[in-house]
Amino acid sequence: MRRVAACAVVLLACQPKDAPLAEPDPFDGASAGEVREIAGVRMAWCPAGSFTFGSPWSEPERRPGEDQRRITLTRGYWMAQFEATQRDWKRVVGPLPGPLTEELVEGDDIPVGNMNFAEAEDFTRSLTALGRADGTLPENWEVRLPTEAQWEYAARSGTTTATAFGDSLSSTQANFKGDRPYNGGAPGPSLVRATPAGSYAPNAWNLHDMHGNIYEWCRDWFHTDYPAGADPDLHDAERTATPNDTGDISRSRRGGGWTDPGWSCRSAFRLRFEPERRYDHIGFRVAAVRR
Repeated sequence: MRRVAACAVVLLACQPKDAPLAEPDPFDGASAGEVREIAGVRMAWCPAGSFTFGSPWSEPERRPGEDQRRITLTRGYWMAQFEATQRDWKRVVGPLPGPLTEELVEGDDIPVGNMNFAEAEDFTRSLTALGRADGTLPENWEVRLPTEAQWEYAARSGTTTATAFGDSLSSTQANFKGDRPYNGGAPGPSLVRATPAGSYAPNAWNLHDMHGNIYEWCRDWFHTDYPAGADPDLHDAERTATPNDTGDISRSRRGGGWTDPGWSCRSAFRLRFEPERRYDHIGFRVAAVRR
């Protein structure tokens, strides 16, 4: 026992120290969960800080690619309180990007889905321009899709449990297949469709539907081994992306959806999807970041 404990101390001592945080910016929020509106989108503040990305080996339903990493986000950012809605899309871009379905019905407050990665990024560029034009977004900030690290940090909202609501999840807390709750969560309804954004209680940082409802595109190319350290950003790391079985590569998506059981809504769960494809249960939410 003494030898094992000594080895653990050595390993901990070898861990990299958390990176220093950036100097504050006048546009920063004052506290986690503070809300402001940028170009007509309500955003919640995610402060700079360090966290453990991924899941421990003991987490039920853990999947490959969830190895834990210590990550520091040296700058805070604003994360959309809600998944991008059909109202947002029509206001910023125009006609919806893809057809509606029986599960993704028409509605201003229903998340927008059925867009590919490039279309989601086009939305962020248009929203950046709107924010600068109406004075709600400074020139040294931009709207974009979040990195996986930014997404998971926001989803956790200071927690270390499997979800922001603890180590179990019921479909009374998030929109997923309620007959398959996570880790002892109470069985609940299976709506088998998207619900209006914000239908469920927010996490501690005022963010709704980080678990369930619709999957969300992230900025990164999918890498099985996600990097540790300060501010990982794999947006341009196409060359090192992990190939799919078909030989092509994918972007990342997060959060689970109405289509899947509760384990897919865990904060650490990661999933890939080819960027040129679209599906009704894949949408996105935006972040405003300092350049």
